[in-house]
This record gives sequence, structure tokens and C-alpha cells, in this order.
Amino acid sequence: MTQLEISYQSEPKLINNTFEALDDSVKNGIQCRWLGRLTHAQASFGFHFNWEELANQGADRLSGYIIIKESTNSFAPQKTEVDITNTSITMMTPFSMTQPLKYVFSFEYSLTPHYKELKKVSYDELFAPSDMTDAVLVVEEKRIHVNKAFLSIHSDYFKVLFSNNFKEGSLSEIEINDISYDDFGLLCSSFFPNLQFPNELGRRFLLSYVIRIVEYHLIHGSKIGIPKMIWLADEYGMEELLEKCIREMDSLEKAKQLRESEEFEKLSDTTRSKLCGRLAALL
Repeated sequence: MTQLEISYQSEPKLINNTFEALDDSVKNGIQCRWLGRLTHAQASFGFHFNWEELANQGADRLSGYIIIKESTNSFAPQKTEVDITNTSITMMTPFSMTQPLKYVFSFEYSLTPHYKELKKVSYDELFAPSDMTDAVLVVEEKRIHVNKAFLSIHSDYFKVLFSNNFKEGSLSEIEINDISYDDFGLLCSSFFPNLQFPNELGRRFLLSYVIRIVEYHLIHGSKIGIPKMIWLADEYGMEELLEKCIREMDSLEKAKQLRESEEFEKLSDTTRSKLCGRLAALL
């Protein structure tokens, strides 16, 4: 899976005979340091890329190109195709010239992150009968073989459902309504083997473990905007995420963006109060 390319254009820089940093940039998760020097009619350039942020989001390589240009167009730009697999890498690019004069250079890059495809879970295999299963759930007329104790550990919903207080607990098959087979499979795969990213069904079935997985992903690897992130944290009781988002509300511009968002009207009074306290500290 690929994402849209990330491009950057530097300002023109004069190079001399000292190998030094010419430009530092951060663009959409890619940190780049450009270094260069001039020696014996040859310019040498180094590029140090760090894209650990993208790697934490699932990217496993970057592909694209780097172009180095001389400001007076005394010679043709040099284009280098790159395929980067290390999260931190340094590259050297020599650039030959006709005479040892001072030159002004700039560079640009265009890099596309590539993301690993999640292995699709076979729900039929996941829910197949075995010597470990002791209950059958029926979703969209499909039989799902599960272990009562295992589900009860992860879900208060199923803990109650399988108890002696509910008649369903004594049935040989229990029908689960208002949910698709694929959605139920996605839900269970969040804590069964071959972990997948869970969906909003975690709250319906009271799976606090699923919500914690979602919270961890939103804290460490999500590109969702702050207004929606705050609403998700408020709606699903993700206290750590909410605290992080409130700390990041560090300007009146961000406060205005939140106030004008549709998510703001959905926030609880408690969260609005916390936001007001944070913004008051900025004044």
C-alpha cells in the first residue's frame, strides 16, 4: 500500500570547502539534513534522512528521487533515484564541475512511503471448532465457535451473557443480532491471534482491551486532526489520549480551529471545562 508522495524544495545555498549542514527540514514525518562542500572542482553532497515517525505508522520503505540544481544552470541538474529501507540513512552524491569556483545549489526531493499490507485474517479459520471451544455464537446465520472463559476475560458483555443469570448462557447456540459477520470477526481479531486494528464495536461489547489498543494507536501513530482526536478521547473515555491532546492545544489558532469544528458541539461539559482551563493558561 502506498501513500501520496511527500515533496520538499530547499532554498539556494552557497557551498564552500567546509563540509557543513546546508539545510534542515521536516516534512510530513520525514526529517532531512542536507550537507555539502566544494573540493577540486567537485561538489559533494550528503543527505541524512530520518523517517522513524512514518515507520511507526507502518511504512517500511520510501521510494522516489532527489534532484540537485545549480542556481545559474551552468550545468544540468542531477537526479538520483532512491529506494530507502533504513529508518535513518546517509547518502553521498558527488557533483562534477568544470572549474573550482563558488556555486549556489538547491535540492528537492519527492518520496513516497510504502506501507506493509496487514495480513487478512480468515474468520472461518479463526472461528473453526476445536478442543478449546465450548460455545457457539451465530452471526448472520454463520456459526462461530468460541471459548467462554477466553471471551469473558476480555469482554464484560460476554462475561454477563455466559453467566447463569442469563438464559442465553445455557443455550447450545447464542444468536448475536445487529452486527455483520465481518465486523464481529474484526472485533475478535483485535484480541485473538493475528492482531488487527479494532473498530467501534469494542464499546458495544464492553471490551476495554480493544479501546486501549485504539488509544495506543491514536497516541503513537495517528494522523487524525486534533478536533476529532479530542472527540474520540472524550467519547470513549481515553484519558491518556485526552490529556495529550489538551497539552497540544498550545495556541489560539488551534483553539479557534477546534471551536469551529463539528466535533466541538459533541464534547462533554467536563472536557470543555478542561479545554477552557488549558486555554486560560495561554492568555
